[in-house]
Amino acid sequence: MLRLRDGQAELFDSVMPAEVRTLSPELAAVDQLLDDERFLEPFVARFACSIGRPTIPIETYLRLMYLKHRYGLGYETLVEEVSDSISWRRFCRIGLSERVPHSTTVLKLTRRFGPEIVEELNREALQAAVQRKLLRSRRLRVDCTVMEADIRYPTDSGLCAHAIDRMSRAVKAVKEAGLACGTRFRNRSRSAAKIARRMSLGLGRPGSRSTVLKLTGALASLAQRTVRQAKRVLRNARRRAKKAPKKVAAAISRLASDVERAERVVDQSRRRVGGESAIPNRMISLCDVDARPIRRGKLRNPTEFGYKVAVGDTPEGFVVAHEVHLGNPHDTHTLGSLLTQALATGMRIATVLADRGFGNETADQIIAAAGIADKVIPRVGQADAIESTRAWRRRYRWRAGAEGRISHLKRRFGWNRTRLKGLGGARIWSGYGVLASNIGRMAALAT
Repeated sequence: MLRLRDGQAELFDSVMPAEVRTLSPELAAVDQLLDDERFLEPFVARFACSIGRPTIPIETYLRLMYLKHRYGLGYETLVEEVSDSISWRRFCRIGLSERVPHSTTVLKLTRRFGPEIVEELNREALQAAVQRKLLRSRRLRVDCTVMEADIRYPTDSGLCAHAIDRMSRAVKAVKEAGLACGTRFRNRSRSAAKIARRMSLGLGRPGSRSTVLKLTGALASLAQRTVRQAKRVLRNARRRAKKAPKKVAAAISRLASDVERAERVVDQSRRRVGGESAIPNRMISLCDVDARPIRRGKLRNPTEFGYKVAVGDTPEGFVVAHEVHLGNPHDTHTLGSLLTQALATGMRIATVLADRGFGNETADQIIAAAGIADKVIPRVGQADAIESTRAWRRRYRWRAGAEGRISHLKRRFGWNRTRLKGLGGARIWSGYGVLASNIGRMAALAT
């Protein structure tokens, strides 16, 4: 059952000193903004229900997520900090005699609400900024960056060893549930660890490249044998699990998923050993299968592992559009969704500013189709004559601030690394970071 507010007053509110009951100026302004009913409407439209166990109040959930992304806290740390702070309890509408929601409850609600709710919340916040005349600018600058996935550095040998370990643990869980107990399965985790150690000892020596490729092939063969045995266990378990409880069904589903991912890892490892370097849709993690290797031409990090994010902001400091993409699409292909999001907020865009990656005919057509006549984008290849004029360079100079905006989001609002798995998780993570940034900016401009 969806619960929006907890309107019950507490006795402690009347006996506490005024100094304790007063919020900081920032939290007081944010609290007033989040009291707007528009932030509850997306939840009512999608999850309104009058039966079932009551959820935590949505007003409490929104304030918890603001504190989490504003101060870069983990779910467990967030609950501990709110429990220990009277000020944060009052901000989150949690009484002194009430228990703070458990960290797993907040995490599960975040997953259940999904990225669509976050998109609607951001749109409602920006529409409120336009209506309150806090967002007046008609200039939009766009840029792209990479949000890293929460994974270790990927190697083919490491993925093969990890696949063997995951399948072994999944088979053990299935057999402990009483299914496929007689089906033969050998745990090859120790053998994989020995090969990986031999590989690490050989690194840096003459001829180490050929040694690494040879041992990677050995790990791929070991993983392939594990896949064959895991498939037999899976087949026999499914025969006897037609009326199995949910816990057993979840173990079987997890084994099926691990087998499918291990087959992909074995295939790409053998292609790599065979000399194929460019493998499309390459899997770089068994935990986050949507993450991809992305080359952005940076000297410090030539290759990053995660998701490409396009972002658009305004002179007031609002992030009016952002989109998380799978893989590494061309910058131009991200422009259309950014303009659509920005226009949906009610903002009137007169000028678009971007770097040279957007300077082609396709981008010009997208901007013209959105009804925007003015653009400040350098062309790919030979520069146009207008790019050397003083007026054009003065306007283009403001575009460099997009790098600062991205850096601010990464340092203050968690955009450097997503802690949620999958493309949907990355969109949820980035969306709440943008929401915290925009709400904080609205509070600063309103006071």
